[in-house]
Amino acid sequence: MSGIHDYSDIYDIPRPEPKYHHRMSVMDRAAQFAPFAALTGFAGMIEETVRITEDKIILDDNEKERINRRLKFLAAEAESQPEVEVTYFAADRKKSGGSYQTVIGKLKKIDLYNKLIVFTDGVRIEMETIINVDRKN
Repeated sequence: MSGIHDYSDIYDIPRPEPKYHHRMSVMDRAAQFAPFAALTGFAGMIEETVRITEDKIILDDNEKERINRRLKFLAAEAESQPEVEVTYFAADRKKSGGSYQTVIGKLKKIDLYNKLIVFTDGVRIEMETIINVDRKN
């Protein structure tokens, strides 16, 4: 093995010390090699772009009338606080479209002036966003 050197001749030689400056601490040296996040926030932007929203369904007059009849029926029974299931369109705050949400709860009142359905737990749903409403019990 003529071309291979095993460095046995320099194992016991002390490491050279710099003449003009102090050796860097281990923490400072490690900081040089810390990961650098050049694209901070980029992953969040990608997730937001990929997030899918739905378009709002436009109800025909027959469906609107069906929902209005159910709301009138529930308004008459609001004092007994019936349990109802409401599916409605919640518009997305960051991009166009939104998602359909379903809420099940006890009805407190139907506010015809402000066009809201109010539940006993404080949830309020605008009547224009409703696509389905059913009594649960």
